[in-house]
Amino acid sequence: MSLKYTADTDTYCYDKSNVLVNKLHITNNDILEKAELEITSCRASEVEFSPPPYDMQYWKNIHKSLFYELYEWAGKVRNIGMTKGNTQFCNPKFIEQEADKLFQTLMQNNYCVESSHEQLIITGAELYAELNMLHPFREGDGRYQRILFEHIFANCGYQIHWDTTTKENWIKANIVGARCNYTLLENIFKTALSPI
Repeated sequence: MSLKYTADTDTYCYDKSNVLVNKLHITNNDILEKAELEITSCRASEVEFSPPPYDMQYWKNIHKSLFYELYEWAGKVRNIGMTKGNTQFCNPKFIEQEADKLFQTLMQNNYCVESSHEQLIITGAELYAELNMLHPFREGDGRYQRILFEHIFANCGYQIHWDTTTKENWIKANIVGARCNYTLLENIFKTALSPI
């Protein structure tokens, strides 16, 4: 866990430390990062696809499945403000209501199952960027969000290959997506999405 995020007074960390309090009592960030990667990689393969509804509870369940062995707060919405670089994520007081709005729109759109390939890319990119700005949990947002989108796309008859882009391009696409420019995410999805 590098210092990629900054937070308000961070009650999630050990005193006078930037290491997240964890069930394994690891107090070194490098060791915790390795343990987290190993555990969540194993858990990710056990998260089974489910059909809709895709909603905040579904999202929480994915996070809990990935992180319950590490963190007491797995699957629980963060209660502190967070930023990354110049990007400030959603105030914790509004995360659930903003998520509900986005998932409600997705539901009203029948979870995109009747969308064309092109429309699925456009809608998927915008939804990804908007959900990313919520950043509902203290840690691990990218991992469980990718699983959520794997399920959304699978429900539409597509699979997504995350390895078709570089880490640098992915980060850049998410940074501009935070400013409501979805073009780079659309380009990534265009390459990464293929029929099942």
